[in-house]
Amino acid sequence: MLDAAMGIEYLHHGHITPIVHCDLKPANILLDEDMVAHVGDFGISKILAVSKSMAYTETLGTLGYIAPEYGSEVIVSTNGDVYSYGIMLMEVLTKRRPTDEDICNENLDMRKWITQSFSGTMLDVVDGNLFPEEEKSLQKVKYALPQ
Repeated sequence: MLDAAMGIEYLHHGHITPIVHCDLKPANILLDEDMVAHVGDFGISKILAVSKSMAYTETLGTLGYIAPEYGSEVIVSTNGDVYSYGIMLMEVLTKRRPTDEDICNENLDMRKWITQSFSGTMLDVVDGNLFPEEEKSLQKVKYALPQ
């Protein structure tokens, strides 16, 4: 995820004119033979004019990864890519897709689902396979001890 973030940073700030990908999702993050992530598929990307930080468009990204302003106001900005990156990061940490049935059936997006599921400890939301059992026990003890 760090390599993808650096690629997004380069698109947004590595040129005089920012490039907005507009469709960041796991399928558009490619891994090379060394498992280094690269941002790919620039089919609907936009180049923002030098004096503008946002643009209007009729092109949308992929459901579940689209920033709210893309759908309601059709505004393209680097903020939309940051939102999509955040959704991908949540997907990695929770091992859930933003279009999973239990999320979509409750008319939630990934961000709202995490907010509703979060009860004070990240272990309630994060995929249990990310941490070894002894780390989980230490985290529970840490939260149980008074600060």
